[in-house]
Amino acid sequence: MNICVIPARGGSKRIPKKNIKIFNGKPIIAYSIEAALASGCFGKVIVSTDDSEISEVAQEYGAQVPFIRPQELSNDYTATNPVIAHAIDWMQSNGDDINHVCCLYATAPFIQAYTISNAYKNFSKLSADFCFSVTSFPFPIQRAIKIKNNNISMFQPQHFSTRSQDLEEAFHDAGQFYWGVKKSFQIDNPLLSENVIPYVLPRHLVQDIDTLEDWKRAEIMYQVIKQINRKI
Repeated sequence: MNICVIPARGGSKRIPKKNIKIFNGKPIIAYSIEAALASGCFGKVIVSTDDSEISEVAQEYGAQVPFIRPQELSNDYTATNPVIAHAIDWMQSNGDDINHVCCLYATAPFIQAYTISNAYKNFSKLSADFCFSVTSFPFPIQRAIKIKNNNISMFQPQHFSTRSQDLEEAFHDAGQFYWGVKKSFQIDNPLLSENVIPYVLPRHLVQDIDTLEDWKRAEIMYQVIKQINRKI
């Protein structure tokens, strides 16, 4: 059986109640839950949380919350893999036979069901340890600048005169999902290795949401995409 685990602890400081804050009409976690359910990839869609209010909202939108996450895995410094490994271990100790796992973040309102299923096809076909979402930087990272003491300099000054089209394209983690073999989560395999593959997303479907400014930008992007889809 494949399972989806959505980590969603309480106690967000920069955006209070971030995981269940209303995003264009419904709690932001609902988008991840609904996409996971619609993908048809999972025997169970589980939310790992330490918060009773998040638990109620998650179940309202169709996810299961079979356990409350331990406090030692719910602080500001807990990495993702131990949270997913805990969920795997708990489910297996309660009778579930698990094969592949998808960690899906709670604040990923642009996630699509077909993205989850297509990524799974690539991941399983190539027998990778992990497959995760990436997108390209909108500007060449080789021409990035830094500001120190009100002075500007380049990180890579040798590329001051290099044409943009001659520079290698760079990508970054899109922060939406991580498909993995259960053992890869359990033994904390590195996310960047030879047996990890990317799933490339267009930039307009990616927005990291860490601040209120990010949140507002994401809402505007979502509304624009929705309007465009209505016209197609």
